[in-house]
Parts: sequence; C-alpha cells; structure tokens
Amino acid sequence: MEFTHCKLEIFLPASHLEAVRQALRETDAGHIGSYDSCLSYSEVTSCWRPLEGTRPYLGSVGELCTQPELKVEVTCRTEQVEAVIEAVRRVHPYEEPVIQAIPLYRTSLKEK
Repeated sequence: MEFTHCKLEIFLPASHLEAVRQALRETDAGHIGSYDSCLSYSEVTSCWRPLEGTRPYLGSVGELCTQPELKVEVTCRTEQVEAVIEAVRRVHPYEEPVIQAIPLYRTSLKEK
C-alpha cells in the first residue's frame, strides 16, 4: 500500500504560530484541492524535563516543566515530508521540536 499523504502534528509555543504557518505555506503543506494554507491548531498542555547538557527554550535543567502549547495539524504529500519538517525546524524555537508524521490511509485529498 502506498501512502500519498501524511498528517503532520507540530507542537510549539503560541508565540511561534505565525512563523510556522509561513514555513508551511512556503513548502505548500496544507494544500487541499483549490485551497492552500489549510491547517488546524488547538491548545494543549505539554510536560517535559530538560536533562543535563540541554539549553531549553522554556523550563530549567532538571526541573519538570508544564506549559500551554499549540498542536498544529496539517496535511502534506508524502514526498514533501522531509522538506516541510526541515522548514519547520528552521523557525521552531525548541532544541528538540516534536513533529510527528502520520501516514493517511484514507483521505478525500485529490491528486494534483
């Protein structure tokens, strides 16, 4: 089975939503039929603990950090995934951003 599309889930601070939107737009992620720039986002609460040797954007080394974030969801063609992730990483403030690529088995997205 060949997957032609993926859903990306990107976790980020709200302050960086516009930069990530622009990166997604520039790589044509979120292009659905005759629409572009299609994505959704929701507020989530995330938790992490920076370990020794890290330079956390939020939180302190060795301490558990809980912060509100946004989860951005966007579709892209499977062949675009690496380029889209690289573009997002360039504007994302975290050392280790959480970016998940999930193959879509069934989609109403039309082929270009």
